Amino acid sequence: MSNFNSILEGITYTNTGEYDRGQVLPYHNKPYPLKKNKSPFAADVIGLKPVDRKRAILSSQDGHESKFTIGIEVEKNSLHRGAVKEYPLFCGFERDGSCGYEAVTHILPLLPEGKWRNKVFDLFVQAEKIIDSRYSPADRRCGGHVTVSCKGMNSDDLRKALRPFCGILHALFEKRMHNGYCNGNLRMQENYDSRDHVNGPGYGGSLKYKFALEKSFGDGSEGIEFRVVSRFESVKQTIRRYELFYTLLDTAVNSPNTSHEKFLSRIRPIVVSMYGGNEADADLRIEKARHYRRFILTGRMSSLIARVIDPNQYHPEWWDADAL
Repeated sequence: MSNFNSILEGITYTNTGEYDRGQVLPYHNKPYPLKKNKSPFAADVIGLKPVDRKRAILSSQDGHESKFTIGIEVEKNSLHRGAVKEYPLFCGFERDGSCGYEAVTHILPLLPEGKWRNKVFDLFVQAEKIIDSRYSPADRRCGGHVTVSCKGMNSDDLRKALRPFCGILHALFEKRMHNGYCNGNLRMQENYDSRDHVNGPGYGGSLKYKFALEKSFGDGSEGIEFRVVSRFESVKQTIRRYELFYTLLDTAVNSPNTSHEKFLSRIRPIVVSMYGGNEADADLRIEKARHYRRFILTGRMSSLIARVIDPNQYHPEWWDADAL
């Protein structure tokens, strides 16, 4: 009967029962993440629009796999009393040197609107006591790294595809661009050294501390870690960011010739929701995304963004005349 229910209802995400997944471990000692982007059940994809299924799902006789994946690091100053336990969302918990603690998700499917995506959103809801800052507080020392990947693409190919559309990430996470742990290579260029940090070399001169870090995983796959993302503070915010990153990857990979304006129109409802329905605030971020795109592609900064990116004029060669 349970198998029949699974056929009708699709995949169910459950805990593993492994002790370490419900404990706070030392830095870099959390358990390995599981790949949760596969389902053997047609029920998880049958309701998708045909165009979405074609763009986002890889199907075979063994079942279905999401073309894109996402992983999230939720950094917190402290964790709610009694909330540290195993969750289907998280691979585990560990101490973090810059903030206090972090909870790291499994490798999740990054999906279009539908039944399977709703199951991912339900994982966020189940972990509210960890994600929501009302329960587990986070200050500006904390970040929210997001790692994305695409089946069949290496990290360099993915970086190149995403680069023309990433101005919106600069616009949304401006304050993080003064953080030495993530403000390297703001233009996502191929050739980069630590001197290209906004305010001088990154911590220890490390090449790791980039806006977007190319990563390789143990199974041979690769992806991009967006270190610039700010701290996660609510389930709603987490859902909106998930939607944003899906739209970003879907556009960059599946429709690379899409105009930037069409992309901005597509994400505008998400950004408006991020800003609590305040259309003026959202449209300012959209406008800044245009300016940041120009900076990414040409290295030139207008007055709207120059003092945000480079307030100390560490790179005067980036500044336009109107920004001086």
